[in-house]
Amino acid sequence: MTSGPDEAKSRARRNLLLKNESEVQQFWEENKIFESCPGNEPPGPGEKFFGNFPYPYMNGLLHLGHAFSLSKLEFAAAYHRLRGSNVLLPFAFHCTGMPIKASADKLAREMQQYGNPPVFPAAKEDSGSAMTDDSQSDQGADVIPDKFKGKKSKATAKAGAQKYQWEIMKSFALKDEEIAKFQDPYHWLTYFPPLAKDVLKKFGLGCDWRRSFITTDMNPFYDAFVKWQMRKLKKLGKVVKDMRYTIYSPLDGQPCADHDRATGEGVQPQEYVLIKMEVIPPFPTKLKILEGRKVYLAAATLRPETMYGQTNCWVLPDGVYGAFEINETDVFIITARAAVNLAYQHLSRVPEKPTCLCELSGNDLIGLPLKSPLAFNGTIYALPMLTILTDKGTGIVTSVPSDSPDDFMALQDLLAKPALRDKYGVKDEWVPKDIVPVIHIPEFGLKSAEKVCHDLKIKSQNDREKLAEAKRMTYLKGFTDGTMIIGEFSGRKVQEAKPLIKHKLLKEGTAVLYSEPEKKVMSRSGDECVVALTDQWYITYGEAEWKQQAARCLDGMNTYSAETRNGFEHTLGWLNQWACSRSFGLGTRIPWDEQFLVESLSDSTLYMAYYTIAHLLQKGDMYGRAMSTIRVEEMTDEVWDYVFCDGPAPKSNIPPALLNQMKQEFEYWYPFDLRVSGKDLIQNHLTFCIYNHAALLPEHHWPRGFRCNGHLMLNSEKMSKSTGNFLTLEEAITEYSSDATRFALADAGDGMDDANFVTETANSAIMRLTKEISWMEDVIHNESSLRAGPGTTYADRVFANEINIAIKETEKSYNAFMFRDALKSGFYDLQLARDEYRLSCGAAGMNRDLLWRFMDIQTRLITPICPHYAEHVWQNILKKEGFAIKAGWPAADTPDPTLRMANKYLQDSIVSMRKLLQKQESGSKKLKKGAAPSPSVENKMSVGLIYVNENYCGWKEQCLRVLQSKFDIDQRSFAPDQEIIDALKNCSIGQEMNFKQVQKLCMPFIRFKKDEAREVGPQALHLKLPFGEMDVLQENLELIRKQLGLEHVEVLSACDEATHAKAGESVKLLNQNPPSPGDPVTIFLTRQQFEGNKVTVITIRDSLMT
Repeated sequence: MTSGPDEAKSRARRNLLLKNESEVQQFWEENKIFESCPGNEPPGPGEKFFGNFPYPYMNGLLHLGHAFSLSKLEFAAAYHRLRGSNVLLPFAFHCTGMPIKASADKLAREMQQYGNPPVFPAAKEDSGSAMTDDSQSDQGADVIPDKFKGKKSKATAKAGAQKYQWEIMKSFALKDEEIAKFQDPYHWLTYFPPLAKDVLKKFGLGCDWRRSFITTDMNPFYDAFVKWQMRKLKKLGKVVKDMRYTIYSPLDGQPCADHDRATGEGVQPQEYVLIKMEVIPPFPTKLKILEGRKVYLAAATLRPETMYGQTNCWVLPDGVYGAFEINETDVFIITARAAVNLAYQHLSRVPEKPTCLCELSGNDLIGLPLKSPLAFNGTIYALPMLTILTDKGTGIVTSVPSDSPDDFMALQDLLAKPALRDKYGVKDEWVPKDIVPVIHIPEFGLKSAEKVCHDLKIKSQNDREKLAEAKRMTYLKGFTDGTMIIGEFSGRKVQEAKPLIKHKLLKEGTAVLYSEPEKKVMSRSGDECVVALTDQWYITYGEAEWKQQAARCLDGMNTYSAETRNGFEHTLGWLNQWACSRSFGLGTRIPWDEQFLVESLSDSTLYMAYYTIAHLLQKGDMYGRAMSTIRVEEMTDEVWDYVFCDGPAPKSNIPPALLNQMKQEFEYWYPFDLRVSGKDLIQNHLTFCIYNHAALLPEHHWPRGFRCNGHLMLNSEKMSKSTGNFLTLEEAITEYSSDATRFALADAGDGMDDANFVTETANSAIMRLTKEISWMEDVIHNESSLRAGPGTTYADRVFANEINIAIKETEKSYNAFMFRDALKSGFYDLQLARDEYRLSCGAAGMNRDLLWRFMDIQTRLITPICPHYAEHVWQNILKKEGFAIKAGWPAADTPDPTLRMANKYLQDSIVSMRKLLQKQESGSKKLKKGAAPSPSVENKMSVGLIYVNENYCGWKEQCLRVLQSKFDIDQRSFAPDQEIIDALKNCSIGQEMNFKQVQKLCMPFIRFKKDEAREVGPQALHLKLPFGEMDVLQENLELIRKQLGLEHVEVLSACDEATHAKAGESVKLLNQNPPSPGDPVTIFLTRQQFEGNKVTVITIRDSLMT
């Protein structure tokens, strides 16, 4: 299939950019342009810029989402470099944790089971999955973030998300013999980081690669750094060993932190009180096997304070339950899912292995007599409820109809529907007739559930939406406003009684604590996580004094948006102890307990400081294997403290000069000025970063700023490997070039909402950038034809002013990290101004010096976003000295807003005149039936008369004076309408005319001017424009004449009655529709009409209205 000429041209343009980019990158490399060295003196404000980015995880290729977040840092760093700041932008690669190890082990299992290369079983057509369930350990392991592949066919996309690890590796274009090497997890560390580094160089990242590193013990120096950090935290009391509930992967045999999860990031353990409702003997047949044991239906509740009001227990009739051994004597009847959670919380006779003595259905449990703690009724019964969810709690629900809308409606259904009771064999005496009040709520009384269900007109237990609202209302009000009216804590507020009642139940042994994940969590190894009670190492985030330090650090930071700051404040509010140790995966061993590894979110909180000295330790080798002046064992805690924490000079074999150099590097670059990240890291990594800096470093080294962004969509759809709507960074660069990719990333958006990479924007950027290169080459080639000397024409002044405006507006946008706005003002708007200037100059030609200034300025303004393009232009077209990326921010004269307003008036007027002329000429071509056509020359409108009135007068002047008196300049608001109407009545026009007619005439104009004044300020109410309309039009007569294709144009004052004669018979139209400031009236005539004073008049407003 051959490509068309347009596609070939497009590829040629893309290839030109790629060629230029390769040459520019080599030029930068040869000159070591991005290697950053500290100054001899501490930097003053704005003299240095240190920005960084969360190192990406190295189990795949970098994709466009990585590039989007990274581009925010890259554009900011490039902007500061352009301005003359000493910029440090380092980059590293994260390999800690379990994803790489899990993937390597999965690959090994596949090869062991299916061969090398493996031959996988064919998927069943109706399975909806790309794999069978031969191995439980493989289930769900396809959900591996940061595993990237190219576009898939529609059939493949529909086949489902699950893939074998071998297939995932094949998607990286690896050969079979290469894939086998990835059984070794450390092979991933030598393969993917160099690929990422290469593609980031192609991207044009302004990185000091000497400071790059990988994590884990494969890098001995970084390993030593993390061990020092952990020891220092422990010495400060920030790391403790304790029994805590944590999300846990049974398959991995260790806690599953956020970055270890395929789904469920941010999910925390939810604690319940498990109420032990004892089954009263004798046992029915299905439970005979349990005789001699204490058997309990165990119900999970969040509201132990309501247990006084239990009237019955609920079970799901079709639910699947089991009788599970808790210890030698106790048996809990619950769901298997809850039993697994309990088994990992030391509530199983065999730890971590629930023992089911018999399986039961919900129907087997209906009618069981129970003795429940705190219940007012001595015996309650298990009854059927049809809406129980078995993926929450234990599948057993205790019923408190006084305060639970769900319980109340389920009970009403049983009482009101004999057929329902008969269906499940429910005896009438099992169903409680009376509700036991527990809590008084001022708004709802003693029986809040009954009151709210009645108010919301809830009809049955199946009315889920209304019941959810009823539950929200009663639970919230019960906790905040409720008072206990029963039991030993009667008279106490619910908020006070709740923990006391919980303590009482636990102390008496009639309840136990139970936790489960708030929502479903899947580990990257593919198993569903539980909550485990583990004895492990924790970092004490949330500790009161440390939390105050972290809050103070946040207060001093620039977060660039209120939404980001709110996210941090919310996280500081809930974040508590964090499990920092793992037994599976890659990483650094906990130095005092080497059976554990430091988990992946705990070795990545202070490494920004390591960047400042990494090149001195590692000599440019990201693995830390190069021959170094320093041996890793010489990096003692005393050395790290000296470098980072203002510690005393250590006794060390490291040369003093080198020690001082490390300290100088750190002191110069720290604190970092900016860390850019996706908003999803606020809830963990970024907040951990704040905590660790606050604990370990002096306050003057605390971070200065975090900027967070949303996720990236691709062509308005979610980026997804499974649907094929996905691009790796390498693919984007190959398809569009680096600069066109960067251009589209800048245009994608800047806020916390999700941004959108549009491929058409990238394609358009290829065209724009290459066409601009061609235009500049043509300008240089034809330089002799340009107008020399100073720019003195109106068009020169306007263009020079637009350049000044672009410099100022683009500077504001870059400072605010609003890169789409910078692209608009620094490229799009500037190009429009150039195109308008070229058109406005006409035969006189463009001014040489002004064009050179334009090319210089445009090149500098686009440099942070498209640096290769800018460097190519700077070196090869403009032949400038030095580097474009360090050229300095351009100076600008103070922009003249009046001149811009005047030019907008001119351009808008020309557009309106053109539309009017086209309409008039098309109208004149419609001949009456039978009429002979006139010669075209005679019919051509070749004369334009532009009537101008530069001052509001008459009734409009009076309206404006009223509005001026009623306008609050500071608030940009007006007095009430009635005040304005009363003031209008007192004007001469209000006295002279019928006031209803005055209102009909004046109010539309008043409304228009009010809206304009709110938008632009008090100048909208002035009696004339801030520039001379007639002067602007007169100075540009030749432009107007050429733009409209006229032979003759005149600008006339509507106030000079002598000029009205030129309008001939149409002078009455000028009187009916007089021009006003900013709204000239144009009359077009044929040459014959003009000379003979036979006039056809059409005003702009008349034409538009008709």
